[in-house]
Amino acid sequence: MTFITVQKGVSVYTERPEDSQAVYLTPDKYPVLGDGIGDDSDSIQQAINSIPFGIVFIPEGRYRITRTIYVPKAVRLIGYGKNRPVILLGENTSGFQTADPEDKGNASYMIWFTDKQPRPGQPVQDANPGTFYSALSNINLVIEDGNPAAVALRTHYAQHGFISHCDIYIGNGKAGIFDAGNEIENVRFFGGEYGIYTTKPSPGWPFLMIDTVFENQKKAAVRTREGGLTIVRMDVVNVPIVIDTDPQYIEKLYMEDCRFDQISGPAIRISHENNAHNQINLRNVHCRQVPVLADFIESGKQVEGAGESYRVSVFTHGNQMDEVTSRPAIRTTLELEKTDGYAEPVRSDIPALPSVACWVNVRTLGAAGDGIADDTAILQSVIDQYPVLYLPQGMYKVTGTLRMKPDTVLIGLNPITTQIVLPDNTETFGGLGKPKALIESSSGGSNILNGIGVDTGGRNPRAVGCKWMAGAHSYMNDIKFMGGHGGLTPTGGFKPVYNANRTADISPELRWDSQYWSLWVTRGGGGVLKDIWTASPYAAAGLYVSDTSTAGRIYAMSVEHHVRHEVKFKNTANWKVYALQMEEEAAESRDCLPLELDRCRQMLFANTYFFRTIWLDNPYPYAAKTWDCEKLEFLNVHNYTQIKYTLDNTLYDVATDTEVRAWELARLQISGNPALRRPIHSFDGIVQKLAGGFEFIDTLCKDSKGNIYFADSRKKQIYQWSVREQVLRVVSNLHHRPLSLACDRNDQLIVVSEYFPPIGATLGGEPEVYTKPEDASGTSYGYWYNVGSTVKVYAIDPEQPEESLQPLPVVPMDSFGPVHKALYPGNRWRDSNDFLVTTVHRPKECYVAPDGVTIIPVTYDLMRSSSLQEAYPGEPFYGLDEYYKRTVAYEVSPEGYLSDPRIFAEKGEHGIARSSDGCIYIADGDIYGYRPDGSLIEELIMPERPAGVIVAGEAQEDLYITARSSLYRVKRPS
Repeated sequence: MTFITVQKGVSVYTERPEDSQAVYLTPDKYPVLGDGIGDDSDSIQQAINSIPFGIVFIPEGRYRITRTIYVPKAVRLIGYGKNRPVILLGENTSGFQTADPEDKGNASYMIWFTDKQPRPGQPVQDANPGTFYSALSNINLVIEDGNPAAVALRTHYAQHGFISHCDIYIGNGKAGIFDAGNEIENVRFFGGEYGIYTTKPSPGWPFLMIDTVFENQKKAAVRTREGGLTIVRMDVVNVPIVIDTDPQYIEKLYMEDCRFDQISGPAIRISHENNAHNQINLRNVHCRQVPVLADFIESGKQVEGAGESYRVSVFTHGNQMDEVTSRPAIRTTLELEKTDGYAEPVRSDIPALPSVACWVNVRTLGAAGDGIADDTAILQSVIDQYPVLYLPQGMYKVTGTLRMKPDTVLIGLNPITTQIVLPDNTETFGGLGKPKALIESSSGGSNILNGIGVDTGGRNPRAVGCKWMAGAHSYMNDIKFMGGHGGLTPTGGFKPVYNANRTADISPELRWDSQYWSLWVTRGGGGVLKDIWTASPYAAAGLYVSDTSTAGRIYAMSVEHHVRHEVKFKNTANWKVYALQMEEEAAESRDCLPLELDRCRQMLFANTYFFRTIWLDNPYPYAAKTWDCEKLEFLNVHNYTQIKYTLDNTLYDVATDTEVRAWELARLQISGNPALRRPIHSFDGIVQKLAGGFEFIDTLCKDSKGNIYFADSRKKQIYQWSVREQVLRVVSNLHHRPLSLACDRNDQLIVVSEYFPPIGATLGGEPEVYTKPEDASGTSYGYWYNVGSTVKVYAIDPEQPEESLQPLPVVPMDSFGPVHKALYPGNRWRDSNDFLVTTVHRPKECYVAPDGVTIIPVTYDLMRSSSLQEAYPGEPFYGLDEYYKRTVAYEVSPEGYLSDPRIFAEKGEHGIARSSDGCIYIADGDIYGYRPDGSLIEELIMPERPAGVIVAGEAQEDLYITARSSLYRVKRPS
């Protein structure tokens, strides 16, 4: 097969694809005009509403709309004809001149992708992290004059949501897309204030833009806040700014093989330049008439261009490590070179699908696609006879391997409604034996697999979803490996995944990690793998690439919910991986290694996201593990979770026995030099391990004698280290989970705990129920964590904990006079960028300690925090912005309120300590010591990743550090 690139602006479905389960927007079915004059809004909406999910085919024509069209999850709008159909918003359409100021995008939308179809009188339920399979393809959109608030598309969907082969003529409207999701391909934007403006995609994953064009936007091609922009082959012409980051927000930007032409302002605007979250990488970007390549909003610094025409071979800004043994440091790396002229665009590596005229419909040749009849023989027969096969929507039951010829192309158009399904207990895939593929590509061929779900069931121990051995010009796109999350019922609801308490599969007959890999690339396989979601917990891994040096590119792959591995590369070279996202869930993935690379070389990972869900409550040592690898480069790495049990270290390199602890990295290189070693050292060369054997110890406090208290919270254990006797003892192991600790003036131990009201329980005759404090909406923890628990605070005498336990009373804050100290959450997770606002909110109530002068203001973040920090009136207070990884200083009022927040240091995680001389010690991968003026004293490199730190001891001069499995002590520098 000839490698053909998609042409911009050209219809990719020139004829009508036949599908008995699809909806066709034609006059015989709907009162549609398609003349660009009459109003087709109702007809389009009727067609969409006529199916719970699936495909709506729209023939060539001009479809004028006068109101927003809503597209719910798993519905795809696909145009066909010699020319793309056009959906247009006519001049001066009512409702598109001004936008509702309460609307998130402050706009009115031509087409809005939603999770569910809105009901009359009910608010619109925007697309969200659970909105899958939605798309618009091969349709142009036009905003005519007189609609300044108009945006063509609102697209906040998640996996398998995309816009492709689409020209958007914005004119004098606001933008082409608001709230980008998952990916766009071969989309061109003309005019408007913006081509795209976006907040964080659903559910915080990176966003892929490939083969795009932006021309003549008035404000910027793309305006973003945490968009995770992964951009390959983008042409931008005549705009003030290419990428405009909102002030006070970060961006993880990766751009490759792009061209900027006639950019009057800075091409890239960068905010939060000294924050590790901010990660900017440009590779092979050609510029013409771009006098300023980048500017930094806060400092005002600019990166100047290199003349009329120049090439950016390397631009990296952010937290960088030149080698696994290097210390991470925020800096800018720049390599520019003048060029004689403007470069030609880089050729796309995305093959075009063959013309619809070449498609052979398998239904017309006898395939049933009903999920009952065995289609194995007929499908293999037509594969052997015809190069290009079209699988209309249906469930194609298969009981043997489908083997592709070198030129075989298998085309579906929606992976949730077109599936190849292997029934459970298929004998040919059972027993003990080597891997057996459901679909097997040719060796070295130019195969294409598009828009199909691959389901190997859950009781087929030899099954592999797809064994891919095709060559560098092969293509796999829009493929869902079924199993686990993402399945839909016939009415459009989600198929349940877990049992009632989320501890096991919904079916006791199914075993996780009982089959081979979902996608296995091997024996010289390569090519382009794009928009793939592989999340079956029954598979050993979502992706396994082995024994190949054929060039491979991965674009926008989501790999989730496996037991031991998400992604594994073995003996692999010459691959580039863009926008790879991994996620682990509590029930199946507690001990899952997301990424493993074994004997790999010459590989690039761009915008790699590691994520553990809020349901997980156990630690795991690293996100990636490398064995004997060389010439690996990671550009933009995001390792995160909303709870404290994240992946402790971003990477562990076996060859050098080195942990890479930085969770946020703009650049990390692995050269493969096994001689490199990182020494363990401290301020004074002394790190004393006092105790070990814990799972994850964090919260710290001290009493007036200098004794240390800390907790192993999942184990529900509280410990004391006696500084005088140098002895560790257990204080308590009560069944309420300790979250954070403090001592009052009388050395009573204050315990913030997680409390579960028993079902049906009453207090004072009233139901005892879980309630959220008022500020819960300001934290993602309040959104995600909804298992019925709440915060309770109690005090105990450490010598007699069982008999002395007393719940602390809650009183109004304004009824309390001057306080000795207030105890606030030391670390907070606020991913809405509202940390500085939320933390100075004045709580209405507080818990009162037994001493009567120590209070704990009531805030929902007590549930999230793993430390309490002491706020003394008249002294500075320091809190940790855990999401943005920074430390913020405050003033403290006589009543214990916080005010006047200001960023103290661009470091911060779970623990922080202040000494009597005002020095600040921050745990962030290691320990960083700062003077009161914010200048760095020195770095203390720990044997383990620290969580908590406190200055204590008999002389109040030592650092005590809880570091995962061990308690350490370090002498402070003199």
